[in-house]
Amino acid sequence: MAPPPLPPRQPPRTSPRIVVYHQTHYRNNDKDYVSILPLLTEPTGITHLIIAAIHLNDTPGDITLNDHPPDNPLFKPLWSEIQLFQDVGIKVLGMLGGAAKGSFTRLDGDEAKFEAFYVPLWGMLRAHKFDGLDLDVEESMSLSGVIRLIDRLKADFGDAFIITLAPVAPALQRGPHLSGFEYDVLEVLRGGKISWYNTQFYCGWGSMGDTQGYDLIMACGWPANKVVAGVVTNGENGQGWVPDEILQIVVVTLMERYPGFGGIMGWEYFNSLPGGVEKPWEWAKFIETAVGLGLAITE
Repeated sequence: MAPPPLPPRQPPRTSPRIVVYHQTHYRNNDKDYVSILPLLTEPTGITHLIIAAIHLNDTPGDITLNDHPPDNPLFKPLWSEIQLFQDVGIKVLGMLGGAAKGSFTRLDGDEAKFEAFYVPLWGMLRAHKFDGLDLDVEESMSLSGVIRLIDRLKADFGDAFIITLAPVAPALQRGPHLSGFEYDVLEVLRGGKISWYNTQFYCGWGSMGDTQGYDLIMACGWPANKVVAGVVTNGENGQGWVPDEILQIVVVTLMERYPGFGGIMGWEYFNSLPGGVEKPWEWAKFIETAVGLGLAITE
């Protein structure tokens, strides 16, 4: 049987974005591959796909995507599917860092240390043709260190290369957070090189069960188009899952309240509700429906 046809190539919607993180590439101890193709063939409205998580380990050049080197044969179907996303105009980013600490510490040293760890990262991103990199800095990093990394990525890959960051919500509310540097200062100094912020409203760092957390970020002066509201797609993925009917109301309300609302991101794909592991793409379809309602009201 021939595979279902892919949608025609079209420019991705700039706002509101629907961003899906994909970290669990296999289930059942690397036996069952989790295909992302249904995100294309349903279709779902996804605008950006972020592949997690890239780690820089102790030795320069020792890079893993989760638990394996990126060139491990396990990832062959993933790289093939990513190419199909890019063929229809959907941008695919890698995610560096996350809960496993160390990658940003290794990029925050003197110039020699930075070069030793950065150059292999550059090679990996180039080899697998990523459209951008999401910096999930969940460890202390200096402001000068993150600026150096952003500047180097733009210099090496060009202005079209997408750079995003993934702060917890209090980081944009002038509260305590995980990254060391202050995001409002970074935005002043390098905001022109940062496309948006995948803001984590979960795991005790906020909630999308109402608009209060996002409202506070807006009150701090952030532009709505740069703040993508992040949620967990299943209660098994972290504290703070929001039922669909409530999330829909919140999304529509934010779209009405803040023109240019940046969008919604979901962590993570493989078990997203309402479809669960059998139909994880249904989460993105639901978000597209909520966005459609918001667009109908605001246009």
